[in-house]
Amino acid sequence: MHASAAWPFLLAGLAQPGIGQLLVTIAIREAGASRASVILGSAPLAAVTFALIFLGEPVRWPLIVGAVLIVGGGIELARDRGRPAHVRRRGYVLAFIATILFSARDNLTRWLAGSTSVPPAVAATAALAGGMLFILVVLGPRVRGRLALRPMLPVLGVGVIFGLSYVSLFEAFYRGRVTVVSPIVATESLWGVALSVLLIRHTELVGRRVLIGAALIVAGGVLIGVYSG
Repeated sequence: MHASAAWPFLLAGLAQPGIGQLLVTIAIREAGASRASVILGSAPLAAVTFALIFLGEPVRWPLIVGAVLIVGGGIELARDRGRPAHVRRRGYVLAFIATILFSARDNLTRWLAGSTSVPPAVAATAALAGGMLFILVVLGPRVRGRLALRPMLPVLGVGVIFGLSYVSLFEAFYRGRVTVVSPIVATESLWGVALSVLLIRHTELVGRRVLIGAALIVAGGVLIGVYSG
């Protein structure tokens, strides 16, 4: 019913989950799930910057303090000397580029939500379709002739969870400011590290600096969220 008006969200999906999710997947391979999650948690810093500049959302001192905490968390992670041999710092860079794309998507979604009749679920579907088109164009030629259903089944479950999270995210941006929603989403750093410790601690080797970095980033995000509304 709203497909003809949903094309801006399809374009937004080219950036995220198109380019962004591809970078996240590579970043997790290069840096590990816990460390990539910590970097992704810095998204409020970029999201709030975009919101202040382009959406005219108010500047308050807790935003500055929260930004400093987030940067401090990133520095602490960079100083991590106990990372496993398979962790490469280029994964950190890819994860940070992905956060910029996430933040651009967040602000574009919030801006469009104020002037569109497209429901959140339809907007999320359009964005996912845009991302899928990008990934098919980029990766389609590389996987042609090598598709097998059985190895894909575990990943399909991950895709279902990702789809549900995307609909929830769009519902949130239709109802709240970027400076509030984005910090809440950024608590994924804490959950990413916690799940890594619980499920894959032998390969992730989550040390003190990773924990401190995650705590600083989440604290900065929460501070931004509490005082920016």
